[in-house]
Amino acid sequence: MASVTASTDDIDKAAGLLRAGRLVAFPTETVYGLGANAEDAAAVTGVFQAKGRPPSHPLIVHIGGADLLGEWVEDVPETARLLAERFWPGPLTLVLRRAPRVPLEATGGLETVAIRVPGHPVALALLSAFGGGVVAPSANRFGSVSPTTAEHVRAELGDVVDFVLDGGPCDVGVESTIVDLTSETPSVLRPGGVTREDLEAVLGRPVTVPSTSHVRVPGQHPSHYAPRARVVLVEPEKVVVEAELAQEQGHQVGVLLPPSSGEPTTAHAVVPVPGSMADYARNLYGFLREFDQRGCDLVVASLPPEEGLGLAIANRLRRAAGPRD
Repeated sequence: MASVTASTDDIDKAAGLLRAGRLVAFPTETVYGLGANAEDAAAVTGVFQAKGRPPSHPLIVHIGGADLLGEWVEDVPETARLLAERFWPGPLTLVLRRAPRVPLEATGGLETVAIRVPGHPVALALLSAFGGGVVAPSANRFGSVSPTTAEHVRAELGDVVDFVLDGGPCDVGVESTIVDLTSETPSVLRPGGVTREDLEAVLGRPVTVPSTSHVRVPGQHPSHYAPRARVVLVEPEKVVVEAELAQEQGHQVGVLLPPSSGEPTTAHAVVPVPGSMADYARNLYGFLREFDQRGCDLVVASLPPEEGLGLAIANRLRRAAGPRD
């Protein structure tokens, strides 16, 4: 877990701003979140406006501990207790029936709420000082690359955010896993920092990963987590060939070069993919931002094996390569 880098004064200032209905960006172990008082409908609406996010897209409510879960949801099933005991604080979000204290503005009009306890000391200190729940989608413009440092937040949102708590780089680097517990069979609606294999080990039964769901959750938009450059996905053995061809056609090409590729490339920007999936997840969004900073208009990448954290990385790359509006 990251060390606390924000001062007590900064945390108290941020908590005061939240109470006043203002927007505060803060670190979690996954990405930086754009926070607002979860019970203040006007502040929640301000989050949607700041991000340019459609109001039908639910937000995740962050709370300070698993013992508070019953205050925010109608019913806490045994599966929720098991998962919270094992993975909270941490990168796991549970979808359950909302309690009356959760405004419909935070849930996109749904009777379900997405909720988690973040695993970052600065986030937990802020929640403790604030004394309530905080909605916090990623602190970036809707659909773009999520921020994993305070500098990313300031560069993208600027004065839209009233205050940025700096807690250093995020440890996990991809968003939380979202698990729907509103039906008999738990299902992963968004792969993330907790793997399907870990969930199945705790629950002792299979966990599905449906391609579509009737429950709306963050990250389901066809194009999401996307850099300005267009992302093209190809088979690992074709990455270099496709990059060279695009470069010859006049593109400024960025390449996420898989570990299995020993071929050289003359692409404009080359980033070797780490052999560790944890390292890859931690740095994925930074890599995509680097391609934009280096002036790339096309990124060529391949999907990692879709197991463990590879499933979350593949999900983000597919969304990044999705159709643009």
